[in-house]
Amino acid sequence: MPNLESISIRTATSADIPALHALIEASVRGLQANDYTPAQIEGALGHALGLDSQLIADQTYFVAETHGRIIIACGGWSFRSTLCGGDHLPGRQLTALDPAHDAAKIRAIYVHPHWSRRGLGTMILAHCEQQAYAAGFHTVEMGSTLTGVPLYTLRGYRECNRSTIALPNSEGLIIVHMNKRLQAASK
Repeated sequence: MPNLESISIRTATSADIPALHALIEASVRGLQANDYTPAQIEGALGHALGLDSQLIADQTYFVAETHGRIIIACGGWSFRSTLCGGDHLPGRQLTALDPAHDAAKIRAIYVHPHWSRRGLGTMILAHCEQQAYAAGFHTVEMGSTLTGVPLYTLRGYRECNRSTIALPNSEGLIIVHMNKRLQAASK
């Protein structure tokens, strides 16, 4: 397998959507099974855990790919109010945030299970933080899965609270609200 030096990050396009759906499903099924039940995972896929195509339209969603152009991780940030969730999660809010008063949202970071624990989540997260900072935001927040909390805690995020998203199959998915103050060279 290639090392991280052979991985590049680029802005996602609508042509990437089929590959992103496949990556997200593989990531959720492969990496979140220790934190959520099979019923929670099935109910969450494409709903609470899925692609928000608004991020692609806003050009704030990114893919990490090998030189062979295989997408192995993805993630983004948003200047809109929605904290988390995919295209089919009810209550999405497209209101633009004010960087002087609001926190940008870190959104939908997924890594293919074959590439987990190699620094890709950190790489995508740092890229998103840098992009949000360049857009004028000084704080970021997210709705993390239980699986992501250890990584985000190591990267300086603090837990604010927990909530449960109701899923279409009558299950619930615990989401951890986390935030962080950004600095110019956030890594």
